[in-house]
Amino acid sequence: MGATGSGKSRLAIDLATRFQTDIINSDKIQVYKGLDVLTNKVTPQECRGVPHHLLGVFDSEDGNLTATDFALLASQEISTLSANNKLPIVAGGSNSYIEALANHSSGPLLNNYECCFIWVDVSLPVLNSFVSKRVDRMMEAGLLDEVRQVYDPKADYSVGIRRAIGVPELHEYLRYESLVDRATQRKMLDVAVKKIKQNTEILACRQLQKIQRLSKKWKSCMHHVDATEVFLKHNEEEADEAWENLVARPTKRIVDKFSNRHVMKNDSVEHCLTTIGAAS
Repeated sequence: MGATGSGKSRLAIDLATRFQTDIINSDKIQVYKGLDVLTNKVTPQECRGVPHHLLGVFDSEDGNLTATDFALLASQEISTLSANNKLPIVAGGSNSYIEALANHSSGPLLNNYECCFIWVDVSLPVLNSFVSKRVDRMMEAGLLDEVRQVYDPKADYSVGIRRAIGVPELHEYLRYESLVDRATQRKMLDVAVKKIKQNTEILACRQLQKIQRLSKKWKSCMHHVDATEVFLKHNEEEADEAWENLVARPTKRIVDKFSNRHVMKNDSVEHCLTTIGAAS
C-alpha cells in the first residue's frame, strides 16, 4: 500500500523477481489501454521481464471497471497463479479494488489466503515535492501530446481512462488552444499543470487517510515500510542504494519470513498473497 508516487510498482517488481512470480495490477486507471505517460504504467524495461496481469487491457469506451468486476477478475488470476505454485502479488493504486477483492462474494480473500500487506510510506511534504517534479517530467515526456490524442470536447470525463488526473485539466487548455495567441497558451498551460499538481497532492492526502483506516482493519497482517529517506537523496545512485537498504531488502525479508511461515504452518493451504496498493 502507498500513496501515488511512493514506489509500489518498483517494489512489486523487486519482489516478483525475488520470488519468481507475476504481478496483478490493481490500479483502476492503469487497467485501461493508452495514456501510458499520464497513468505512469511501468515500461518494458522497468518490468524486468515480470509478467503483469490486468494492465492496459480494457477499452475505455467499454465503461468503468467496477470494484466488483475487478474482484472477480483478480480472484481468477490469483487462483491460476496459486495453482501454479506462484505467490500472487497484487499491486496498484486503488484500495477500493483491493478492499473489494478482500471481501469478494466468492469467498473472502482473507479467509482463503494468508495475506501480507505492505505499506510503502513517504512523508507527505516529501512526496508532494516528488510528485510535482514527476508532473514536470511527464510534461517533458510528451504528456500534452498524449492527452491531445484522446481529446474530445463531447467526451464523458467520468468514464474510463478520462477520469485520470491530467485529462480534465488539460481538456480546458486544449479546448481554447487554437483560439488564443502563444503567450496566452503558455499561461493557460501553466495553470493546467498547476491544477494537475494540486489535484495529485489532494489524491495523495486522501490515499494516506484511507490507508491508515485499512491499516487498522488489517493490522494483524500489515507491514509498514518508511521510504522517506529514499526521496531525500540528492542523486540517483544514493537513492537506489537507500531503496535497496531501507525498502527492498527489508520487504523481501518480511515476505520471505511470511512465505516460510505459511508453508510450515499448513502445506495444504493455497499459496499466499502479497498485496501492495494505494487507496482511491
